[in-house]
Amino acid sequence: MHTTRRSTAKTATTPPSRADEVYEQLKRDIADFRLVPGDRFSEHDLCNRLSVSRTPVRQALYRLQQEGLVEVMFRSGWRVLPFDFDKFDQLYDLRMVLETTAVQRLCQQDVATSSTLLQALKERWLVPVGERSSDATAVAAWDEAFHETLVQAAGNPEMARVHHEVTERIRIIRRLDFLKQVRIDATYDEHAKILRAILARKGDRADLLLRSHIQASQVEVRKITLHQVFMAQQVAPGA
Repeated sequence: MHTTRRSTAKTATTPPSRADEVYEQLKRDIADFRLVPGDRFSEHDLCNRLSVSRTPVRQALYRLQQEGLVEVMFRSGWRVLPFDFDKFDQLYDLRMVLETTAVQRLCQQDVATSSTLLQALKERWLVPVGERSSDATAVAAWDEAFHETLVQAAGNPEMARVHHEVTERIRIIRRLDFLKQVRIDATYDEHAKILRAILARKGDRADLLLRSHIQASQVEVRKITLHQVFMAQQVAPGA
């Protein structure tokens, strides 16, 4: 007799667990420099501050430890680690390989294959200057979506999965690229040029523009991150 198996996989509508919420909060605290590299804290401190039990705090901290953002100190709690720029550079290198490969494939495909996804990008980025957003949070999210959509449109789900994982890991510093309006404007301009080159099926030009765009962002976020860490440490010396 045929029986229907009930899927146990999480769906997009599954609410986040308490550990997920703690993880996201702590990651924001690190990204916004409320927790500065070098800061020490205990699980008990976090439980009190976030009004949660120790189990979700510990689960969140282990996830952050795996990402290289915190470390456990023997008998003295936890410490926020300095940003590992060598690791971020490696992730940006991987991102570059994935995205340029995807763009080359896009430029070799029939227009109809990726038309729906590319149409959505046109509506977001090929807009008059007066219609551009100045909301840094929104633009940061749209920027991620732009690059993820390019990889998705290339039609290789495994490539898209790996790229999404890279995106998740560099988000903590990549979002800093949108703190200044000049960088938001540059993102609109550069995305528009990349997209027009793809739509025109000019693979070499799209590749060159994309490489330049990613490298410029990488340099900018490193510079901003170092400055932000310095300023945060000046505000809270000895923390």
